[in-house]
Amino acid sequence: MGNSYTGHLQSTRFEEVLHNSIEASLRSNTVVPRPVFSQLYLEAEQRPYSHDGELLLLWSSVVSHTLEYEDDDEEDVSDSNSPPNPYQMKPPPEGSCTTDGFCQAGKDLRLSSMATESLEVPSGFLLVGAKSPSLPDHILVCAVDLRFLPDECGRNALLGFSGNCMGCGEKGFRYFTEFADHINLKLTTQPKKQKHLKYHLLRNAQGILVKGPPICWKGIGSMANSGPPKKRHKGWSPKSSAPTEVTPRPAPNSTTNATKSGKGVRPCLCVCVFLAVGHGTLPHLCGNLEDVVVSGLLQKCYRTSQNLPRVYEQYGTAPIQPISTEMLILLTVYYLVQLGKNNSISSTFHTVCFCPTPLTPSQLPWLAKLATSSCGEGVLVLDTAPSLAEALEDIFHRLVDGRLKQTNYVVIICMNRSQEIESCVVVTGKHQTRALAESLLSPSDCVREIVHELSSGVAAELGSYYSSLGPGKTAGLIHGSHLCEPSGDSPKAKCAEWHEIRPIQLAVARKLLSHVCAIADSSTQNLDLGSFDKVEFLICVPPSEVTFHQVVLHLWNSGVLRELGLDQNCLSLKEAEQYVVKLNPSAVGKINSLIQKSKTNPYTLFIIVHDHAHWDISSGQCSEGDSSLGLVDSLLNCRQIQDAPNILTLHVTSFPFTLQTQYTRISPYNEIHWPSAFNNVRIPHKTKYFGVSELLETTRSGSGLPLLRYDSSFESMAAALEERLPKLHSAVIRTHVLIQHYSLALMATAGGQALQALQKHISVETLEMVQCLLNTSQRCPSRHGHMLLLRIPSPALAAFAHQRLCHVRNRLGLHKQFEVILGDPYSPLTVGKHFLDQLRVWLKILDPDWAPRTYLELEALPCILILTGMDPLGESLPRSLKYCDLRVISCWSLQRTTLEQELGLAAYLLKTKQVGQHARCDLSESDPEKLSINNDLPRLGNQASPAGSQQPHSDWTPLDPDKQPNQRRQSKSTSSGSSSTRASPLRQSCSWARNLSRPPVVLLPKAVYDLITTVDSSGLPKSTSFLPHSSVEWVSSFRPLLSKMMTCTEQSLYYRQWTVPKPHHMDSSNRAEGRTDNFHPRKLLLSGPPQVGKTGAYLQFLGILSRMLIRLMEVDIFDEEDINYCEKDLVRYHQPVALWPNTDTMRGMPFDYTIHDPKYEDISTVYSPDFTPNLNDGNSRRQEDMYLRRRTARIKLSKYAAYNTYHHCEQCHQYMVNYTLYESTLHAFTFSHLLLGEEIQLYFIIPKSKEHHFSFSQSGGQLESMRLPLTSDWNPDAIKSPIFMPTTGRHEHGLFNLYHAMEGAAHLHILVIKEYEMAVYKKYWPNHIMLVLPTIFNGAGIGAAHFLIKELSYHNLELERSRRVEHGSRPQDVWPFIILADDSCVMWNSVDVDPKSGTAGTERNVSLKQVLQHMESSPDITQYGLCGMRKWSSRGGGAGRQKEPFSRGHLHDFLLLNVDLTQNVQYNQNRFKCDDVDFNLRAHSAGLLICRFNNFSVMKKQIAIGGYGTFIIKTKMTDVPTTIQPSQYICAPDSKHLFLATPAQLLLEKYLQHTSHRLFPLSAQNYSHPVLSVDCYLNLGPEVTVCFVSSKPHSINLSTTGLLFSGLVLYFCDSFVTPGFLKKFQFLKGATLCVICPNRSSLRQTVVRLELEDEWRFRLSDEFQTANAKEDQPLFFLTGKHI
Repeated sequence: MGNSYTGHLQSTRFEEVLHNSIEASLRSNTVVPRPVFSQLYLEAEQRPYSHDGELLLLWSSVVSHTLEYEDDDEEDVSDSNSPPNPYQMKPPPEGSCTTDGFCQAGKDLRLSSMATESLEVPSGFLLVGAKSPSLPDHILVCAVDLRFLPDECGRNALLGFSGNCMGCGEKGFRYFTEFADHINLKLTTQPKKQKHLKYHLLRNAQGILVKGPPICWKGIGSMANSGPPKKRHKGWSPKSSAPTEVTPRPAPNSTTNATKSGKGVRPCLCVCVFLAVGHGTLPHLCGNLEDVVVSGLLQKCYRTSQNLPRVYEQYGTAPIQPISTEMLILLTVYYLVQLGKNNSISSTFHTVCFCPTPLTPSQLPWLAKLATSSCGEGVLVLDTAPSLAEALEDIFHRLVDGRLKQTNYVVIICMNRSQEIESCVVVTGKHQTRALAESLLSPSDCVREIVHELSSGVAAELGSYYSSLGPGKTAGLIHGSHLCEPSGDSPKAKCAEWHEIRPIQLAVARKLLSHVCAIADSSTQNLDLGSFDKVEFLICVPPSEVTFHQVVLHLWNSGVLRELGLDQNCLSLKEAEQYVVKLNPSAVGKINSLIQKSKTNPYTLFIIVHDHAHWDISSGQCSEGDSSLGLVDSLLNCRQIQDAPNILTLHVTSFPFTLQTQYTRISPYNEIHWPSAFNNVRIPHKTKYFGVSELLETTRSGSGLPLLRYDSSFESMAAALEERLPKLHSAVIRTHVLIQHYSLALMATAGGQALQALQKHISVETLEMVQCLLNTSQRCPSRHGHMLLLRIPSPALAAFAHQRLCHVRNRLGLHKQFEVILGDPYSPLTVGKHFLDQLRVWLKILDPDWAPRTYLELEALPCILILTGMDPLGESLPRSLKYCDLRVISCWSLQRTTLEQELGLAAYLLKTKQVGQHARCDLSESDPEKLSINNDLPRLGNQASPAGSQQPHSDWTPLDPDKQPNQRRQSKSTSSGSSSTRASPLRQSCSWARNLSRPPVVLLPKAVYDLITTVDSSGLPKSTSFLPHSSVEWVSSFRPLLSKMMTCTEQSLYYRQWTVPKPHHMDSSNRAEGRTDNFHPRKLLLSGPPQVGKTGAYLQFLGILSRMLIRLMEVDIFDEEDINYCEKDLVRYHQPVALWPNTDTMRGMPFDYTIHDPKYEDISTVYSPDFTPNLNDGNSRRQEDMYLRRRTARIKLSKYAAYNTYHHCEQCHQYMVNYTLYESTLHAFTFSHLLLGEEIQLYFIIPKSKEHHFSFSQSGGQLESMRLPLTSDWNPDAIKSPIFMPTTGRHEHGLFNLYHAMEGAAHLHILVIKEYEMAVYKKYWPNHIMLVLPTIFNGAGIGAAHFLIKELSYHNLELERSRRVEHGSRPQDVWPFIILADDSCVMWNSVDVDPKSGTAGTERNVSLKQVLQHMESSPDITQYGLCGMRKWSSRGGGAGRQKEPFSRGHLHDFLLLNVDLTQNVQYNQNRFKCDDVDFNLRAHSAGLLICRFNNFSVMKKQIAIGGYGTFIIKTKMTDVPTTIQPSQYICAPDSKHLFLATPAQLLLEKYLQHTSHRLFPLSAQNYSHPVLSVDCYLNLGPEVTVCFVSSKPHSINLSTTGLLFSGLVLYFCDSFVTPGFLKKFQFLKGATLCVICPNRSSLRQTVVRLELEDEWRFRLSDEFQTANAKEDQPLFFLTGKHI
């Protein structure tokens, strides 16, 4: 693309540069000039314009001045011979003050009352006194702009008026008539400032305001001037005029001020003067210049032209010289020539312009004339005048003489006395000046101007023109013509299911959710999703009644209120309105209420959805008292919302360009764009979006009539009237022509042949639309019809059109054929009774008070909808829309947003047709997606009765009317499938049903049509390159063009780089000093084409966000019933209401050997004579389910939960964060143990804030011990027992935050980690104490961690006892307990027991602090070796039953361990699995009391990441992926085998678990003949039962008398195992023996020492080792058979 040459510019590129830039400036006062350099890809436009006007002078000075006038307000006061004009004063507004001497606001204006008051007079204003005929003795105080007052000689007063009321302070009165009404002058003649503004008001020496000298008005009318008088046709002769003053005077900047004043700018002639970069001075213009407007629109274009070398170099090309003044003027002439006619300049001209030789001043005039030679008189170059003043006088003379009738532009070129070039361009073409004059009007000014023209009678001349059509000839037909109504009842129409969400909307909703999660996951911590437990929202929409109710219906039917748990408070549609607010002054209360709720509910996430976000982007600081401007800024960008950490704002718009500037508040990373086919995201095949690009494609396809059209007949008629009536606004003219077309078309269609002669006054397009409107409903028995949309932006013209069309329709007797509806955004819909009844019948609505409140509810109603308002406000239109008539929209709105939102009215979401599909006539048969362009439409039949007469039904789907006319269809999919293949006569006769899959036809003004159908070199419509919005401006003229290949994200970055907000834009102040951006972290932007389904998408987002927050507040808790459970008798030991266990009673209770924890469902059952397994449900079932996912339940976290690192809240912030991260110290702690054979050195990482838990030596600060309390100590806010939590691989997901679980109580919490994980755990948990295991245990299992924790704790207990003895305490007084907790314990529960009946009640969540303090306060607690609680299960609370509150049995996951009593019972440091079962059995056999508190339970969270169970068995050759079977975990000694890089103990445990049913064949599913396991418990798989016995003296064992064992396991036998001990047990013949030892030598010694060969037979092939290399120390075992 673009120019491939460097170092010089190609001619065509420079032509396009200036062409586009100047054209944009000529057309609008709000458009910054188009690029003058890098817009090099645009083709030259050659588009003539036919618009009205008389004179426009464009002055390219830094300051400019616009003269504004009123019709007939300023007459010459010296003309006393003419009688006074009768004047009817405008009636005052209702409720206003009408007292003489007071303004309409009730404020006193009399000088006598205000003389001593301190009055604030704006700069440039003077206080003057006005005389009222009704108060001859009083003077009224006013403030008037001094520019509109004469000097002491009666000269230099500008015509027009600008004043302020000094009573109420209202500013900006632009017409003296309005001002006179406001201050209650009560005049009977036309108000004139010359007649009623009498005196200057001054303050005397005492500061009192007094009457000053009279205002000298008399010099005004007789002043000599060179300008034309107010009325050029009244005989002004240039011969009688004095020379024009050329003394320059600074003029105020008015082009923009006039727009902001809000009091109207009348369309008049403009004069534009082009000056070359500050050269030249505009002469002083004085006199009656009503038809002259001075504008400085081209100054920026010229100014940025001088930056061309710098910007050009930025793009990597060679340096070039700045464009000279002469070249700028010449290029301007060339541009004007191309605007005038469709021709091109000769190659000679190109060569001259772009030759490297500089252009001299002497060459400029003849080259300019050469350029204009091809366009006739269209462009005139005037170079003979010695000055601008004389040149302008010459032009005025020519205008009066009629010598410039064929000239559109006059270019003045002259040389001043300093030999500097001066130039200006005078626009004299009527069409060109009309376009420029109307483009100066802001939307509000345009509305006021049209109202003025309609109310003042200026437009009455249009009526006289229309009367020339001969109303007498048609009057009789209008009165006499009527249409017969069709007889017969329409069949009941069915409503389709409108609420279905489309996959693309769900995808966008999820995309929104992912962006919210990204904000939460960022390091900035701007959104703490983990702290929110619910969602509340408020949807803000523009102040449109239809849009408001449309969104309410979407919300009501979307299920979001039910999803958020709000539907119980929202029982009717009326109550659903509380969640949607119109952005008008009444919204302030709702926004403030939301802000207050956000402060009082910090755990609720509030979502503000700002729908139609491109509407009202004015700054709240620039509203100048207009309550309708800047409201969005003041409400949604206020400091309270920005600073609230729990308020997130989602802006939703179809036109995001207004919010994508250099000062935007929204990060580009927080933008979500609607997926499109271009983005490789396919919209589901059932629907297709038909938008602007698809409309344009129909104009290029060549197949059939395009859907986008213009009406040439209408354009020619409107142009003729604009020529005839130059003073009328084009919107007034075009609306009158349009209404006349429709009126005559109705007459011609309704009157038959008698009125065919009228068709010559009607365009074909209008006649086609009217005929379709009438004929469709007549031919359909159901009276279904189409909608015809008339877009008339002006409310006054829309009301006029509504009145006229209703009148014509009623006179023709068509009042029951179609409805005419005025779509005023600020008023509710009004539909006639006949059509209301029709809609109720179609929709099966029983409520007699129901009325449609959205356009969507007008589905299939034959009607003309007149949509008014300067901008559409997000209203969705029904699928019955057939024609979209936009012929009256402004032709001069050259902003992308303004143009595209008008075209967006015709956007359509249609269903892809299938082969053989036929249209259906009834409402139920239509595609529910097309019921709303904006998706998810409400089911009107359900929602028609807000009072609840009809409730929504989620399964309401209609039935085929041909088969079951009074029932509903079973499947919505059949509406377009095979069931539709038969077309009934009813369907064939309904045009509405046949056209459901056809987008509407769009009619545009010719000028707009030309704009959007012309494409640039990238293939985009020219309109795409327009300024995105009137409130932004281009950063530089030197910018690249948008590319057709740009994604939405790239377009956003383009606008963010190349646009800045204007001062009145709400983002204009959003520029942080010292920063390149000032993005708000909790603002998101969702953009998508008009009517594509954004409402449904963000409603779905609210729903899934709520679900996600609930998901974050919920965890998957293991919810499994106890296994191996056998119903026993009721309580036999403790009373059900007992709070603590009794030691004597506990000793009398039997120990339950059976394992009940469901996590051990796949391990060997421990033999107990009291347990009988269920053979039908036992091992066979477990074997099938052992690899399936364990059952879990979704449980909401309580306020006492333990959390992982993702939880953040203010309460536990100090608990989590260590502000002195680098002050944590590493302390070594060394002790010895016989089992390990060497000293063990552990390391403590102790934060400074936790050092008080430890004792250090006074000399070197060495760690001596961990402080322990005394048994007698009691602190209600502290826990005695240190909490040890071994963990691995769960630095993020481990539940180490116990602050809430402990209710903030003091406790000692120690994380036990492996050495290689020290850094990462320290990073995530900097404020936690950590115990680092030795390096040799990096590959060890949970047994090693438990072993070291227990042995360290006992060693520490001894040290603490020594320390306490020194302070006078007894050794036994030191608290001996520690807590061993799993890192997945999340919540704790307690069962309430009825004190009377003793039955268990509900199970409630309690804090860990309550549980531990209760257990620690148990009587004789130090006599227990182990205490614990049961595992939670939703069916394990035993509600309604009496249960034993305490029991003796296995404890898991959360233990209160007495390290003193268990001194001689160690955890097996080698174990990976079931080490707790092994320890429980050995502790019981040692005679220790084990107590389970059955009224307490612990909930374990399912954590799929990390943990001690996640060991991967792999080979030494790690690069070779392979699947290793359990049989490969062992091998024969000295054999060549694939060695594994896995600890030998783990391989042994895994092998025994998976293969023991083959190793012990007699034991498989043989509970009565278990395998005897001596001194340890090993898991031999679920099919094998293990009987545990201890060889230690005085140990407690089961009675094995008469029990035959099917096998024997000897694991690392110690000296207590003797041949005599083994001879106590009896074995089955063929029972299996397995002897396990650390090496081959000890294996053989064990066999010999225990005399095993006497009763067991061994073979050489029965010796095995784990599949480890020698250096990895494999384990060896020998198997044999009992003889």
